[in-house]
Amino acid sequence: MRNKLIGHIHTRLIACLSLVFIGACVSMAQQPSKVMELDGVSMHAKLDETSVHYMSYGKGDEAIVLIHGWGGNLELWSEHIAHLRRTRDRVLAVDLPGHGKSNIPQTVYSMDYYARAVEAVMREAKVKRAVLVGHSMGTPIARQFYRKYPEKTLGIVIVDGSLRPFGDKKLMDGFLAGFRGPNYKEVGRQMFAGMAGPNLAPQIMTRVQASFLNTPQHVLVSAMEGMADDSIWGLDKINVPVLAVMAKSPFWPPDTEQFYRSIAPKLDFVMWEGVGHFLQMEKPVQFDDAVIAFLDKHKLLKKS
Repeated sequence: MRNKLIGHIHTRLIACLSLVFIGACVSMAQQPSKVMELDGVSMHAKLDETSVHYMSYGKGDEAIVLIHGWGGNLELWSEHIAHLRRTRDRVLAVDLPGHGKSNIPQTVYSMDYYARAVEAVMREAKVKRAVLVGHSMGTPIARQFYRKYPEKTLGIVIVDGSLRPFGDKKLMDGFLAGFRGPNYKEVGRQMFAGMAGPNLAPQIMTRVQASFLNTPQHVLVSAMEGMADDSIWGLDKINVPVLAVMAKSPFWPPDTEQFYRSIAPKLDFVMWEGVGHFLQMEKPVQFDDAVIAFLDKHKLLKKS
């Protein structure tokens, strides 16, 4: 009887400890910004008269630089930091000007301006060369960075981003009209909801929506105008290794891979089925593994 009682108590104790552990894990998962800051340093770089916020993880003069998309912020990369840091020495995550904790200057939010912001972060962080990982709008930013600073670009990872215009001027003007109006927040909510894939957790979509809602309207409009600027969509080559991880969608024309190869001769191209625009957040482990495999293949950013 005594042994039976001890066994019962032991079983209950394990169950209670398990619940405490699971509860702690869930709590951490629901607070990505706190998890993200455990081994990172919050920093600011100066660009002209404004301040660009970024998080720095690890040490070294070469790094992975994470660039969020339109209306996003650096916390949307929070699930990726630990995995990437296990295989590479340094990771930087940037809050683009007008987003996150960066300043909100009254300026034109062009892709060129954002490329300069990324360079300012690298310079302040003493990073000489980087692999730029750009989600959505982060792709034309990374491409513009390469145009301006080819010697600082080791490679580019395209995350469901474009290398050519999204549509003609009439289409873009119609699209922009919704964000210039008083109901732009609802337009954005509907747009992001339509971009969500089947595996995107509701709490992550909440984070995406919150980041968009916290981005000022004039920043959203100006950045969208920057993406509609024909001058950024030239046919000039990207001559460093490029990985494109795309979501299989009617949005992307059938010749997408062929066109990307015409721009980036050293291209690795994958198109995933069953995911949406935020594919890196739907399948974070698979995404990080793909990035690490790409870095290993091209011998980029070897861990010291």
